[in-house]
Amino acid sequence: MTAATTEPTEKTGARTAEAAEAAELIGNARERIDALDDRIIGLVQERMAVSAVIQKERIASGGRRVNLSREMEILATYRDALGKPGTALAMTLLELCRGRI
Repeated sequence: MTAATTEPTEKTGARTAEAAEAAELIGNARERIDALDDRIIGLVQERMAVSAVIQKERIASGGRRVNLSREMEILATYRDALGKPGTALAMTLLELCRGRI
């Protein structure tokens, strides 16, 4: 193997006889993951902005910044869809969206 053919496998971790194919597949999949991550980050930022609007209006109308019953609904939605890790993900989202006013 030349340095040119071993480099992609070192980056991807592929160690098979079809390392070049595997490296290409892994590289393409990683590009897709990077694009998905960019979209997810954008959606989280959008969620944070919408949450700030809700919190601002709730406080302006005499309410509390955080609605615990609504947060419990969100936690249940993520838990039901993704299991226990979904709860942790929802907690992180809620933390990101709290107190930005």
